[in-house]
Amino acid sequence: MIERRRKIAIAGVAAALLLALAARHPQANIEILTHQQGDLSPGKVEAAIDVGVFAVSVLVTWSRHFSQ
Repeated sequence: MIERRRKIAIAGVAAALLLALAARHPQANIEILTHQQGDLSPGKVEAAIDVGVFAVSVLVTWSRHFSQ
């Protein structure tokens, strides 16, 4: 009886792990776009942090040349 419970518990843990691996982990994307629309080569800084439980991605752009 104890052996059966152990097998059921192991199968449950394995199913939970498969479900956790199959699901997309939450992520946050933050974009700050301050470049001019016609600028073909804006300055850009990108960063990403992924710790397994959550992910954060940051993109900041700016124009190198300002037309007046």
